[in-house]
Amino acid sequence: MNQKPYPRMTREELMAERELIRAKYEELKAQGLNLNMARGKPGKEQLDMVSDIMDVLRSDSDFVCDGIDARNYGNLEGLPAARKLFAEILGTQPENVFVGGSASLQLMYDTIAKAYTHGLLHSEKPWARLEKVKWLCPAPGYDRHFSISQSFGMEMITVPMTPAGPDMDLVERLIQDPEVKGMWCVPKYSNPDGIVYSDETLRRIASMKPAAPDFLLMWDNAYCVHEFRGEYRPFPDILSECEKYGNADMVFEFASTSKITFPGAGLSVFACSQANMAYMKKLLNAQIISYDKVNQLRHVRYLKDKAGVLALMKKHAGILGPKFQCVLDALEREIAPLGIAAWEKPVGGYFVSVNTMPGIAMATWQLCKEAGLTLTKAGATFPYGKDPRDSNMRIAPSLPPIEQLEKAMEIYCVSLRLAAVEHCLGMTAD
Repeated sequence: MNQKPYPRMTREELMAERELIRAKYEELKAQGLNLNMARGKPGKEQLDMVSDIMDVLRSDSDFVCDGIDARNYGNLEGLPAARKLFAEILGTQPENVFVGGSASLQLMYDTIAKAYTHGLLHSEKPWARLEKVKWLCPAPGYDRHFSISQSFGMEMITVPMTPAGPDMDLVERLIQDPEVKGMWCVPKYSNPDGIVYSDETLRRIASMKPAAPDFLLMWDNAYCVHEFRGEYRPFPDILSECEKYGNADMVFEFASTSKITFPGAGLSVFACSQANMAYMKKLLNAQIISYDKVNQLRHVRYLKDKAGVLALMKKHAGILGPKFQCVLDALEREIAPLGIAAWEKPVGGYFVSVNTMPGIAMATWQLCKEAGLTLTKAGATFPYGKDPRDSNMRIAPSLPPIEQLEKAMEIYCVSLRLAAVEHCLGMTAD
């Protein structure tokens, strides 16, 4: 495309451009399409690729591991073999790992719920008895994190993301308030920007000295092995990093196999200090006898070890890489010359984060919706669903097959161009 950027066009040029793009938009809208790039769901090809996990347990003897019959009660914290597997993946020790059900989000919610009902290890009282709980929310961020905070009535405080992670100068000031009780973090291939926290950011987080003695660092390491381009990138163990600075009890780390095996039938874990583990097990003992150990054993037999996981992730990358490239190619071809948006070029994770010119993200989302393309709602990547610049949009390329993805990006680019040209027209003099 050889075209003048929209912000440099005259009103007459903008009006001609609007007429052209509106015609393209109406043509797409008339096709009655129903496409979805809203959530980071693995596509059917990925799910089919790992469906043989269902075949690994075939006889009575297959259900016994380390002398434990996985079909029976017991082992609240998970099968030793499953704890060992996740410890290797996360770079921690098996005794620091608790294996849950299929959703790490459930473990995150439950951890915060226990802070409200019982308090954490170093809490003076349950959070439900506090006048106010404030929470730090790096943004753009994960909308479901913000939903958890909002469901408990927390006052969410937006912390801008930088190319190195959260704005740590701001974080270090905010944590001097004892009402600030915690912070969400997606440290590797952050949702949605795909940012990897720098070593300096990691050090500053691990060495924080919050005023609240029960400050809770929620470390959602959802994409710890999720490269789709290039080689696996090792990442420091947050538990040992926090321990270096006397903060061993400050952090709970979370991960899952949702995008390794099945999102609906995988495993989730939290990892924490031994003191936190003892405290949480005491509370969990009243809640559950054990999670699904048969599924834990199935995953141990199928994945085997970290090397097995990384080999499987290479196969996922072979499917995901071309999808992400499809999105980036469309943006580069259709949007880059126009000066109306910028975007990250991630090498891992599950999203492409687009920042439009201020004031048009919601209009773009609405145009996409009317043309048959479902996206994460504009604003969702900020606390309370309110993007102060009305700019950030999250694209999830993983679910649609390539041919549908190409059509989805055609709708997206035309919608973005239409929203941008109309916005520019509104800013020009008559």
